[in-house]
Amino acid sequence: GLSEDAAQRIVAARAQGAFTNVEDLTRRAELNAHDLRVLAEADALRGVSGHRHQAAWAVAGVDTRPTEMLRATRLHETPAQLAAPSEGEDMLADYRALGLTLNRHPVALLRDQLGAFKVQPAAVLRTYPSGRLARASGLVTHRQRPETAKGTVFVTLEDETGAVNVIVWPAVAEAQRPPLLGATLLTVYGQWQREGDVMHLLASKLIDHSHLLHGLVSRSRDFR
Repeated sequence: GLSEDAAQRIVAARAQGAFTNVEDLTRRAELNAHDLRVLAEADALRGVSGHRHQAAWAVAGVDTRPTEMLRATRLHETPAQLAAPSEGEDMLADYRALGLTLNRHPVALLRDQLGAFKVQPAAVLRTYPSGRLARASGLVTHRQRPETAKGTVFVTLEDETGAVNVIVWPAVAEAQRPPLLGATLLTVYGQWQREGDVMHLLASKLIDHSHLLHGLVSRSRDFR
């Protein structure tokens, strides 16, 4: 949501010296209220204002009117000390603003809950021999149904250790369409297959565990 012009002004102003606070950033980079809001929502102001809650408070108090009189002014107030968001709240906010997080992966935060379903991380599955029964959970990053595959769907799941490629045969895909097509967080039961470095999970059961994400929206690349 940040314009390229605003980003370039930030970079140019930063080259002249570090920003001391949000107001200093606003004046020197000539930012408006929208610029400040999207930066705060994306957690981009942590270095000058602190965590997201502090940043939201800080930007709300900055006068962004583009006047020469304000350009050189700076307020001197003690920053409000607000409670920091939880790790889960930060993660949800990252995905809303950016579509990803640079902190811990969402599945890492759910590992204890997913453990009840006996799922294993991608890194563990990569050690499995071919033919072993396996279970995986992850964010759906890709769904593909090539015309040459005759109804077979290929799904990629992502967890905190890597990716799992899932093959869903036509009969399974047709019988379990809602979780296959609708899940953001998908759990797959099936059989592990490997041939050299090529590994995938042949799906037999699909479970939609998106409710565990509490509203997190992850964008996947799907077939049309």
